[in-house]
Amino acid sequence: MRPGRLRDPAPLGYNAILRPGLIDRRQLQGVSMRRTLTALAILALAAAAPAAEPLSPGDPAPKLEVKEFVKGEPVKALDKGTVYVVEFWATWCGPCRVTIPHLTELQKKHKDVVVIGVSIAEQDFAKVKPFVEGMGEKMDYRVAVDSVPEGKKADDGAMNKAWMEAAEQSGIPTAFVVDKDGVVAWIGHPGQMDKPLADIVEGKWDLRAEAVKYKEEKAREKRLNGLFTTLAKAMPTGDLTAAFTEAENVMKEDPRAKEVYPRMLYSVARQTVDPSRVKQRKPSEKLIKSAIAAAEKAVELTDGKDTMMLDTLAQAQFVAGDLGKAIETQEKALKLKPDDKRLKEHLDTFKKERDGEKDKDKAKEKDDK
Repeated sequence: MRPGRLRDPAPLGYNAILRPGLIDRRQLQGVSMRRTLTALAILALAAAAPAAEPLSPGDPAPKLEVKEFVKGEPVKALDKGTVYVVEFWATWCGPCRVTIPHLTELQKKHKDVVVIGVSIAEQDFAKVKPFVEGMGEKMDYRVAVDSVPEGKKADDGAMNKAWMEAAEQSGIPTAFVVDKDGVVAWIGHPGQMDKPLADIVEGKWDLRAEAVKYKEEKAREKRLNGLFTTLAKAMPTGDLTAAFTEAENVMKEDPRAKEVYPRMLYSVARQTVDPSRVKQRKPSEKLIKSAIAAAEKAVELTDGKDTMMLDTLAQAQFVAGDLGKAIETQEKALKLKPDDKRLKEHLDTFKKERDGEKDKDKAKEKDDK
């Protein structure tokens, strides 16, 4: 059997699992780390949360410490009396590009608000200015570049450390709204900023309520972090029983976890049986066993109606050499989406492999005679 020839969507990064529309800058920028750690170890690392209290709404805003402004009038400091939006992005981040026109609209709508897009974790910061110039009026607000100490990594920038890492935000785009008192009033995805920003500008924002809400959400994220870390660490053992039990307990307390956990299962399973990875090196039997168990649980939790989960289970079964089950599972996925060319392509690959195995068996029987 020759597994790993399918074309697939990339496995979900951790922030894509919890907050769709975000890209985890650590996973995309940690090239040297990926050379020494397995993909699952990186996922577990990405889920690990610092022990210190994170920067949250209600806290004084950190300093503005950028290398330079590549567009707009430079801002030396976040002065009181002005509302600021400090948005973190990168040229390589697809979701960031999508939100750029929206930030421009907000800047035009709120002329007294200072919107600053801060480029962080770039592979090449020299590309930022040409990118911004190419965007033209679509990116019509101030844009700055993070201040990275000489000899340090791209994500060691002052802004990234003081804002993003301090707030335990590893996904971009992420925006911080600073109110007229110099206090962080809101943190989140720029696409969800319209109402909070309007209320902050008009003085209607309930900062105390937001601080409580934000801390509750971070506590929930940490519980989910724990699930993801447990799952990733259990994958090499071939036994996910304890991980599933922990997840069931969390899902009983937090019904919303039921929406997230299947995507976690999908991600660890896909990381294991992703065709490009399998082509380089076939996973151990224990990892394959775990991938099948994770994908089966994901299919169960989504009532067998999610083609992405079914497709992943089929790929895991394919890598395990169980072509019959792989075909059966893939046919279920294709039945849900008969016009999906990718699902059809995968099914054709499985059948072609099965037919090839049959031909080999027939040839062997003939030789034996």
